[in-house]
Amino acid sequence: MSGLARIAGGVVAAGAATFGYSLWEAKQYTLRRFDVPVLPPGAEPLRVLHVSDLHIVAAQRDKLAWIADLARLEPDLVVNTGDTLSAADAVPTVLRAFEPLFAFPGCFVPGNNDYFAPQRKNPVRYLLPQRPPRFGPPLRWPDLAAAMTAAGWTDLTHARVVLPAGSGKVALAGTDDPHLFRARYAQIAGPADPDATVRIGVTHSPEPYLLRAFARDRYDLVLAGHTHGGQVRVPFGPAIVTNCGIDVRRARWLHQWDERMYFHICAGLGANPYLPIRFACRPEASLLTLVPRAG
Repeated sequence: MSGLARIAGGVVAAGAATFGYSLWEAKQYTLRRFDVPVLPPGAEPLRVLHVSDLHIVAAQRDKLAWIADLARLEPDLVVNTGDTLSAADAVPTVLRAFEPLFAFPGCFVPGNNDYFAPQRKNPVRYLLPQRPPRFGPPLRWPDLAAAMTAAGWTDLTHARVVLPAGSGKVALAGTDDPHLFRARYAQIAGPADPDATVRIGVTHSPEPYLLRAFARDRYDLVLAGHTHGGQVRVPFGPAIVTNCGIDVRRARWLHQWDERMYFHICAGLGANPYLPIRFACRPEASLLTLVPRAG
């Protein structure tokens, strides 16, 4: 065998191994934990379970069981930042997975794949400048939103509410999906409730223009998803792409936006079913423990 043939064979073997590992990693569901210093002095800690980008299809038994088991954390508030669906028949499956979590206060906003089913895509498209989204068949988002609302969770699509959570009150405001250009921040604009224990903004995609708007209105924390953490990352390094306006070094987890506001991007538990891989970026949910600010 020539040297060139050995090199080619090695490249093919390495590629196959990497792909196999990526399929395996996509099922290694992980809980991340972060302390977020956004409460006033003396406030009791508040536990927020942040889930996002579940991309559920009916056959994903392991993922569904893992989601249901999150109820053991007994959060004070559950926040779902969208892309829950990936198939038209998945609504009953989602509701079964969420049923134990409906015992806790919760809220949600939609993502692009709640409105339209994902499509097959050439992964190279993610490396090119963003283009207008391509729409798949419509999904049953209105049915899922109505069912989650009937179960006691709050639809934050262009809404502002104050919910009791733990020993305090949480002021919440949310938008429709920015990725589909549906976000209308003007509908929720204005100073956040100064009497609440904490003020949280909720949106699907962490677009900088929305983060700036929430910061201007004095929110303490913004929760988002959409990026999948990059889904494929440089090991021990940044995401390669984010599929939105946030930079690759802040594609997941907790970051400080300015001297007051933090934002957290959940890397999510799923992926496009036509590209069910992750590399150096495990599927995850996050338990955020809100604690008093230093000083």
